[in-house]
Amino acid sequence: MSDLRPAPDSSASELVAKSPSMRRVLALAERVAASDATVLITGESGTGTERLAGTILERSRRHGGAFLAVNCGALPEPLLESELFGHMRGAFTGATSDKKGLFEAAAGGTLFLDEIGETSQAMQVKLLRTLQEHTVRPVGAIKDVRVDTRIVAATHRDLARMVEAGAFRSDLFYRLRVVPLEIPALRERREDILPLARQFIARVCAENSCGPCTLRPKTLDLLLAYDWPGNVRELENAIERAVLLAEGQPSIEPSDLPPEIRGVEPREPPPRGEVLTLAQAERRHILAVLERFGGNRKATAKALDIGENTLWRKLTSYGVVRTRRGDEPGAAPAEDREAHEDDPVD
Repeated sequence: MSDLRPAPDSSASELVAKSPSMRRVLALAERVAASDATVLITGESGTGTERLAGTILERSRRHGGAFLAVNCGALPEPLLESELFGHMRGAFTGATSDKKGLFEAAAGGTLFLDEIGETSQAMQVKLLRTLQEHTVRPVGAIKDVRVDTRIVAATHRDLARMVEAGAFRSDLFYRLRVVPLEIPALRERREDILPLARQFIARVCAENSCGPCTLRPKTLDLLLAYDWPGNVRELENAIERAVLLAEGQPSIEPSDLPPEIRGVEPREPPPRGEVLTLAQAERRHILAVLERFGGNRKATAKALDIGENTLWRKLTSYGVVRTRRGDEPGAAPAEDREAHEDDPVD
């Protein structure tokens, strides 16, 4: 049984893009959609690679054609070869009739090769030949069959590193990445968390005939603070759980969220419009740590993993300590400096 999937709904909420990074990805996807160029989509698991492939299909000239998807890592190699290239009757035990492969079945349309990084070296050679020659040879056949299928591939692996390690063919890698699209992780585009959450809430409420349902400010703070290792898919699952646990209440409480999300301390975002320079951010952090240790410079330097003299110079430049005889680094014997090291900041 092959791991085939229908074309995804390209209007799905995974493609919400308020963040600049995701907007750039979608803009490039729309630009290349009209062509037949091979596209390689990369990104962590759960970021929405298949949805992006559906967006490319939706805007391509092959929109009326088939969209077939296969997870290359979910099938053993002999079965994957038969699914992709087809087979002839009698080619192997159980092959009771001729069967078209996905390259043929998707002629005039698009074939989505998910988890392309999981394929073996032998399968990579066969895929490379198909991409170069635009032909396939079914298992057990002696003649090639011409195919006209656009290829969109995806992987969560770092194929460039796999090429360096000899685990992935460089010629296939460059043949696939004619147009590379990298979907950023959800933690790198936090502007998308709230609109995604709202769309997931609307969908789950509609499916379960409940709602409307909103997010409490504290709940939103927790969503924004969490790092989402499972990306958009994890957010979707968390929202579905929260809506169901809310049991028709008008708002989602922090207690409705999964425990791993509730355990995160909300981040304090900087004031709207404020952008700190690196020096300003460093000054703010040093002074915050100094305050935490009650002005103890020795403890502060240790916590910051810097020398005490380095800390003294920075505090002097901030105007936090006054320069006085014996304060300068090296101006007094070590025992004298140590005697004052735990004194509160002037």
